[in-house]
Order: sequence, then structure tokens, then C-alpha cells
Amino acid sequence: MSGLLLRSMTAGDCEGVAGIRIRGWQHAYRGLVPQSYLDGLDIGADAERHRARLLADERSGVDLVAESEGGDLAGWAAFGPYRDGEVRTGDAELYALYVPPERIGRGVGRTLLTEAIHRCATSGHPRMYLWVLRDNVRARRFYERAGFGADGTEEPFEVGGVTVPEVRYVKELAG
Repeated sequence: MSGLLLRSMTAGDCEGVAGIRIRGWQHAYRGLVPQSYLDGLDIGADAERHRARLLADERSGVDLVAESEGGDLAGWAAFGPYRDGEVRTGDAELYALYVPPERIGRGVGRTLLTEAIHRCATSGHPRMYLWVLRDNVRARRFYERAGFGADGTEEPFEVGGVTVPEVRYVKELAG
């Protein structure tokens, strides 16, 4: 996608990233998780969580933002070592990928995902994993078009007092 700048997230981006993440949840997960949970998401609290993590440098991976030509944030991706419980493995994991609902289908998500895959491959990770809600058909199609496939692993994800199944996807990376 032309006119898009990919760069590392800064503390100044935290509110924008929180807005993208929350609007993404509210759009993508409507009907999949309790509406009361989605309605209760708070941009300020989410921004503070991101800011505290960035300032404390508690990241095990990379937070990447996409900035439009106009300077507004157009998307966010987070990735790093695969988390197998508390253990980090040699594989990579896409922790998060969100774009504002009005930018879906415009190449922002694909650009962020392509860059995440590239960085993980050049860092020597043999595979990249991600988790997606089982019933999030749009996201599953997006990842499948990018070469990811469900590997048969499913885990429960508790959100708002409801258990929602997630499936794990994997893509083999070339160094």
C-alpha cells in the first residue's frame, strides 16, 4: 500500500493504538464476545497499559504502527517470540494486528502482516504462530490468504465471563 509509513510504536502513539485496538475489538468481535464487555472497553485505560509497558521496556517483541500520509495511525501489529505459557520458544508469534474498521480491505493489515512475517523470518524464526477466535471468519480468511493454516490446536479464551474458543494458525517462514 503506497503512502504508508511503518515504524516502531512510541509512547506518544499509545492512545491512538488503544483506539485502534478497541474499535477493532468492537467491530470484529461483535456477536462473538459479550456486548457488555465490548461496550465497557476503555481507551484511556488501554492506552495507559500500553504506555506503562513501553516505558518499562517490558516488551518481548515489536510493536509496529502504520502511519498514513496525513500522519494518523492506520494500524498496529505486535509480534515477537512465541509464548508457550511462560516459555518463549524459537518460533515467532503475531500477538495482535488491528486496523480501524474503515480501513479494512485497503491493504493496511496486509502491509503490517507482511512486514511482521519478513522481520520474523530474517530474525531466523522457523515458524510464525497466531491465535484467532474460531468464529472470526473474516480474520481466518485474511490469515489463510497470507499462507497461514489452522494446525488443529484449539484453546478456550475467557472474555467477559464467557469462554470463546481460539484456534492456532501457523506459517512456515523462509529465512
